[in-house]
Amino acid sequence: MARAFVCPGQGAQSIGMGKALAEAYPASQAVFDEVDEALGEKLSALIWEGDIDTLTLTQNAQPALMATSLAAFRALEAEGVSIAHADYVAGHSLGEYSALAIAGAFSIGDAARLLRTRGEAMQKAVPVGVGAMAALLGLDFAAATAVAQEAAQGDICQAANDNDPGQVVVSGHKAAVERAVDIAKANGAKRAVILPVSAPFHCSLMAPAADVMQAALADVTINNPSIPVIANVRAQAVSDADMIRALLVEQVTGSVRWRESVEFMGANGITDMWEIGAGKALSGMVRRINRDITCQAVGTPDDVTAAAASL
Repeated sequence: MARAFVCPGQGAQSIGMGKALAEAYPASQAVFDEVDEALGEKLSALIWEGDIDTLTLTQNAQPALMATSLAAFRALEAEGVSIAHADYVAGHSLGEYSALAIAGAFSIGDAARLLRTRGEAMQKAVPVGVGAMAALLGLDFAAATAVAQEAAQGDICQAANDNDPGQVVVSGHKAAVERAVDIAKANGAKRAVILPVSAPFHCSLMAPAADVMQAALADVTINNPSIPVIANVRAQAVSDADMIRALLVEQVTGSVRWRESVEFMGANGITDMWEIGAGKALSGMVRRINRDITCQAVGTPDDVTAAAASL
């Protein structure tokens, strides 16, 4: 059975995530300690006992979700699972950093600092209220791209996340995204809703953040991952550290090609995916993309023991 380890992105966060792992596994607690030390603050206290609105702030959610994914992976390692049990790693948006850390391309501390920088830069790139994102449900990527192009009217409006065959997220100037919602409904979308996000991610309005990340990534040691990572912006396997560095910069303004990434892994023999970290959002997407791939959530001690026992 060929397997991939996949890591969730923003939106999966919840208060208390990873706490049971830290209590059950010293190696998981050590991940949160390492992230706290790297950031110079008790992010773990916010994750476990804080306010969800504060945790959801981009600069907090990004390193917090990475920490939770790495804590789950360290728990798996304690149960005898290794990176050698997977053929690929992948992650949705910030989850790509989690996947790279699992595959040894980054240290946990560097991943935490990069994601804090990334979150702050993405938030600062566009003033609050200027941008927006909307989920278009029931339209495929081609139809959603056409909607975005029609809605732009001189503003920015782009297909940002190709999540699954019936869910595409568009991103850009607020007025253009609002037009896209109306156009999508008129073009047969089942639903079209503005998302509760603080910035228009994965579109060209994020160019200032891409510049910040180019500088930040230039200063970080990146190793070749121990297994290939499926890069968001290419939906193909990448193993070269310099290529990974370039694609992580491109990822800030580029589309998250999740549907194609899952299709690529399925076409290359993957039949089993483990969603390592918080929530079950990716499991639902995978099911809608390729029913021949099973995807199980690995985010609690019970999940970890069940996954390890399945090998």
